[in-house]
Amino acid sequence: MNPLITAAWLKDRLGAPDIRVADASWYLPEAGRDARAEYAAAHIPGAVFFDIDALSDETSPWPHMLAPPAKFAAAMGALGLGDDATIVVCDGAGLYASPRAWWMLRAMGHANVFVLDGGLPAWKRDGLPVDDAPAAPRPAVFTARPDRSIVRDFADVMEIVRSGSAQIVDARSAPRFHARAPEPRSGVRGGHMPGAVNLPYTQFTAPDGTLKSPEALRALFAGCVNLASAVVTTCGSGVTAAIAMLALEVAGAGAVALYDGSWAEWGARPEAPVVTD
Repeated sequence: MNPLITAAWLKDRLGAPDIRVADASWYLPEAGRDARAEYAAAHIPGAVFFDIDALSDETSPWPHMLAPPAKFAAAMGALGLGDDATIVVCDGAGLYASPRAWWMLRAMGHANVFVLDGGLPAWKRDGLPVDDAPAAPRPAVFTARPDRSIVRDFADVMEIVRSGSAQIVDARSAPRFHARAPEPRSGVRGGHMPGAVNLPYTQFTAPDGTLKSPEALRALFAGCVNLASAVVTTCGSGVTAAIAMLALEVAGAGAVALYDGSWAEWGARPEAPVVTD
């Protein structure tokens, strides 16, 4: 199933009883953008705000880790995102944080979720309407059924590094991957996991903010990632790793999972092996 949908596809179905739109905009502090304020000013009509941080595990020392199933289910129900909904996630950057929301929903067992290719910018480019009215979702029932097949934790990745049982794709920038630039979080070492391949997330998108074509993505992965073998994606904190996961799935990869703690956890744990160049 193609995880991407177009603005035209959504336009034709917006308002249908089963369609729900969630704006998952999120930005790093240095971007100087307020995701919630931007959502309040202009969003796809009927869209609810999917706050990645608020919907995560606030007890974890690592940023925006998956929430406990009960917390996530209650929050989704309050947003009107129920078991029977076809959920479309989008974001204000085009294709940045929405894949993280897509992965979170899938990791909690909701398979019927799609990413709006190009996000809100693509919607606006097509001349489609935006709204500033507060969302008023009808409460729904969301049943969390965690899917461990697409989630990897620290112990999993330590075993992968030891055994070589899966490929690791790191979506951070090359300077951070090679420890030539400092990590943005204090106490986190620079470098990368042994055996990891560096494919910065910016390589997966076209200039207009949409995902590159399956053919272009396969060409990008050729020679460094075997799409027929297991792959684990990682990044700084698990956000852009989801872009890599989306790109791998669109390219035809068969078994892709995401390391939730990503480098924020790995680089902070002294027992984790680190390679620097």
